[in-house]
Amino acid sequence: MAVRAVRGAVQLEQDEAGHMADQVKQLLTAILDRNGLTADDLISIWFTATPDLHSDFPAVAARELGIVDVPLICAQELDIAGAMPRVVRILAHIESDRSKADLSHVYLGAAASLRKDIAQ
Repeated sequence: MAVRAVRGAVQLEQDEAGHMADQVKQLLTAILDRNGLTADDLISIWFTATPDLHSDFPAVAARELGIVDVPLICAQELDIAGAMPRVVRILAHIESDRSKADLSHVYLGAAASLRKDIAQ
């Protein structure tokens, strides 16, 4: 098994805790499903949120999905002029036999425009 990293992002329609939880759960589930992963394959997850998101911690959604024994951390993205607003990003460190090229990075909705080169 190798240590790999898989990325993803989603743009929220509004800064509301329930909406954030739903969108982050959808993103995290898609990352796991598209890469054939389970919670046991997760080493750690970094969540970042743009500075305009204040309603909750994105990591709450992972805990609500039952990911309870994986280290999680939340951080704030840089406040760059012109950057896409209301975005939550995920960087998950995983154990996998897949090559880096075989990993599916997941960018949902409008967030797909952030990384057209790797979004699937």
